[in-house]
Amino acid sequence: MQKQKPAFEAIEPNFGHSFTYQKFSENKNDKNANWHYHPEIELVYVNGGSGKRQIGSHVSYYSEGDLILIGSNLPHCGFTDKLTGNDSETVVQMKADFLGNDFFNIPEMKKIQALFEMAQGGIAFHGKTKMKIGEKMEILEYQSDFQRLLSILNILNELAKSDELQILNAEGFSMEAEVKDNDRINLVFNHVKNNFKEEITLDEIADLTSMTVPSFCRYFKKITNKTFVQFVNEYRLVHASKLLAEKPMSITEVCFESGFNNFSHFNKQFKAFTGQNPSEYRNQLKTVLV
Repeated sequence: MQKQKPAFEAIEPNFGHSFTYQKFSENKNDKNANWHYHPEIELVYVNGGSGKRQIGSHVSYYSEGDLILIGSNLPHCGFTDKLTGNDSETVVQMKADFLGNDFFNIPEMKKIQALFEMAQGGIAFHGKTKMKIGEKMEILEYQSDFQRLLSILNILNELAKSDELQILNAEGFSMEAEVKDNDRINLVFNHVKNNFKEEITLDEIADLTSMTVPSFCRYFKKITNKTFVQFVNEYRLVHASKLLAEKPMSITEVCFESGFNNFSHFNKQFKAFTGQNPSEYRNQLKTVLV
């Protein structure tokens, strides 16, 4: 079995900069589709469109764009692809100490420091916060380096005061301090991402991580607060949500294309996960099918 090397993304700010700023559009796409991690905190604004959020052990479907804050070393996937249908994607990445070891310890920065700690579970912002901060992030493109720095501090302060948010890994995601643990969990996540349409046995995944099945099950539950079977099931259900929203496929086709081999089981699982059966979910999104 060929093991895909997990991706540690080394992020080097341009010379003379303490943070990185990138903007992606149709002409310049973010290619980082696999799960990866880095010590930098990452703020992402997706202007319009819909797609998957894959952060830690949380997987969900977003629509009408997204605003996400991802904590240090929290594994995640890119949020846009050629099917997302967004106008642009703006990404800001910075180390927690990018302004010095003690800067965020001063009284005026306590709320931002608390925001960084909360971001260890990944945060999705919605409502007016998403719109307002999204606009501020897009304006970064036209600012000088110093203006950008002040704007980023202002953005972080606004986010720290907002209550329009959802902590994505609310049940906890406790990555061990050892880098090898991050590599191991990324190996598992990427294997699921690439093989979720097929059966993935516990023997297979334990072998991939060079662990026994009981050891792997304990390890995965400790880090993600989910069983491996639960995680794979949720991944398949979110993929089904994406297909129902974006593809003119029959619900039976969606079932099998998402890795389920029993239609009634799929219906039951989908309703338990979303609160609606697949046809109700599709009708609510008002997707025009051909």
